[in-house]
Amino acid sequence: MDSIHVHGGICLQGKVKVQGSKNAALPILAATLLTRGTNVIHNCPKIADVYLMLHLLDSLGCRILWDADGVKIDTGHANYCEMPVEAIRGMRSSLCLLGALLGRTGKVSMEYPGGCVIGKRPIDLHLEAFRKLGAQINERDGRIDGNAGKGLKGTLLSMPRSSVGATENAILAAVSAKGHTCIRGAAREPEVAALCDYLCRCGAKIDGIGTGELHIWGGRTLRGVEYRIPADRIVAGTYLLACMGTGGSIFLEDAPISQMDSVIRLAKGLGARCQGSREGLYLQAPERLLGDRKISTQVYPGFPTDLQSVVLAVFTKAPGCCVVEENIFEDRFRILDALALMGARIKRLTANTVAVYGPVRLKGHEVAACELRGGAALVTAGLMADGETVVKGCEYIERGYENICRDFRELGARIYSVSSEKGKRDA
Repeated sequence: MDSIHVHGGICLQGKVKVQGSKNAALPILAATLLTRGTNVIHNCPKIADVYLMLHLLDSLGCRILWDADGVKIDTGHANYCEMPVEAIRGMRSSLCLLGALLGRTGKVSMEYPGGCVIGKRPIDLHLEAFRKLGAQINERDGRIDGNAGKGLKGTLLSMPRSSVGATENAILAAVSAKGHTCIRGAAREPEVAALCDYLCRCGAKIDGIGTGELHIWGGRTLRGVEYRIPADRIVAGTYLLACMGTGGSIFLEDAPISQMDSVIRLAKGLGARCQGSREGLYLQAPERLLGDRKISTQVYPGFPTDLQSVVLAVFTKAPGCCVVEENIFEDRFRILDALALMGARIKRLTANTVAVYGPVRLKGHEVAACELRGGAALVTAGLMADGETVVKGCEYIERGYENICRDFRELGARIYSVSSEKGKRDA
């Protein structure tokens, strides 16, 4: 799709099923390279980043088949170590193939990855972990070349700062290394735990899952298994916050409630009623939001940076002054100009802090997404606004949401996508 058209002003009502997690699926798909046999990955989200990852696995020799049960990956013929440039440039998560390929083939060669531009995202922690595990890593002319020589060896890895990607890459390399590896300062995000859970089901031995210190006993033979990707906490949070912005009541089927404490806490602070069950999460938005709130993004279990942009949109409806502090990425306020076009009153207080003054009635406008989560936030703003909003740059949104228009339509929104290539709108 090229653009999303939203006719706002409708309270969201109804039920929607939360898709599988993007951030869990990508490293798990990469990890299938470390197994022998066929993996069946259930609840794998059908999003652009997953298709790119599967394209990369196919280029490395894997056999891929989508069917009613999920995606089947046969890694028996995966013996290549160089990845196609066009797929790598479009997705930063291709980085997690570094650790998987070093573990499987002992070699890896790739260009620096792409993805959303939301600030500096250095890969020094990834490469340093590989070096400590015994790999030789060379960087030149925009390329990364790695060679494990006689094999990787377990060691002590101390992460100087929390990094989900570096932790995942260290895990992927360490399960193939001989001996014991301890990762201190490991990221605690649920997606890291999901990767460890998958690997353990394949035959790996990992202790400390969900904590900041992981112990991995590597060198074990891993087999293909069936595994279900957990629900996406960021997609669930997007839909929850969108309901806060529009009003109404929704049920998020399969919402990962235990991973959403900070988001649910914010919703309650704004006046919502939330009720969890085994089936999912029910949200009743208040008639009027409570004001003078503040959020500060932090690593898990703090408030997720991936939902900060959506919160900016929702805060325009809250009375008084609400403050958003971004502590993860320095360029995550990229939607401020677009929200201002729609009538938002937002002031930059510092490089990483903004104040939102409300309530204001947003007005529909043509705006452009320039990264994944900001795109979802602009769709949310459109749902809240009077009149029609047109969101361009939908290729970013497709990287993380299976079908955001379909999901919001199930909740009663007037929203559709238009493709200039096909010359028609979606059903």
